[in-house]
Amino acid sequence: MLYDAECALCTHLRDWLARQPQLVPLELLPAGSDEARTRFPDLDHSATFDEVTVIGDAGQVYRETAAWIVVLWALREHRPLAHRLSTPAGARLARGAVLAAAWWRGGQGQGDGKPFRRVDGWAYEPGIGWIYDPPGCAGGVCTTG
Repeated sequence: MLYDAECALCTHLRDWLARQPQLVPLELLPAGSDEARTRFPDLDHSATFDEVTVIGDAGQVYRETAAWIVVLWALREHRPLAHRLSTPAGARLARGAVLAAAWWRGGQGQGDGKPFRRVDGWAYEPGIGWIYDPPGCAGGVCTTG
């Protein structure tokens, strides 16, 4: 699962997921990180900041509501909930939860119409979306990833 390492909600959910008993091991990677870009070179990494993204062990890509259902399915105590959310009625409820999280996250400084820059080189430019400008060398000192 790819998560935004600079989003308080995202890191809270990452920590919660890491504490849950798992039937299927979850690997939690920062979205847009060097490791994520290396492991998944064909993925639209800018989109992983806008929507929850899960990559299955066979390369299948799940986004938004389906991603959360897959993550819950991997958890021992939440697999029955994942089955309920995978029905048409359950999917509407899951979609509402995803939209509520996006709304909350947008209110935390990324939905105010101003540019948002991350330390890892990713930036959100209103009207353009997420762009990647890798950190460079300033004054002869290069950042490492």
